[in-house]
Order: sequence, then C-alpha cells, then structure tokens
Amino acid sequence: MSIELMMEEIRALPVSERKKLIRLIVDSLPDDGEHQQTRTRSITELRGLGKEIWEGIDAKEYVNQLRDEWSHRP
Repeated sequence: MSIELMMEEIRALPVSERKKLIRLIVDSLPDDGEHQQTRTRSITELRGLGKEIWEGIDAKEYVNQLRDEWSHRP
C-alpha cells in the first residue's frame, strides 16, 4: 500500500482515532538521542509546592476533623 493510499484511509478516520494513531507512531520510534537525558530529580525540589492551598488552615484542627470523619464511617 502506498503512503498516498494510507493517507486517504487515515483522513477517513475520526479525529480521535487519528490522534491515537499519531501517538502510536511516535511511541514506536526509537530514541535517536536528540532528546536531553532525563535528569535525576530530588524529592526536596517539591518543597513548598502547593503551600498556598493550606494558607489559613490550622493543621491540628484539620487533622481533628479528619479523625472525626473516620470515626463516623461504617
């Protein structure tokens, strides 16, 4: 089958299937070394991440509320 015929078949697919096909093709390609090597990360890099979520919340009160919820579960 020629590439032109394959493209006709591909164009007939729904967009979601075409995207899936692209992902499959990309995932099947060997790594040619163009990508940077993945650097090892440290857990300490996450320090402070999401701290704004907890602003104004008392930790002790929060834990007590969770414990109350747990004690009321069946």
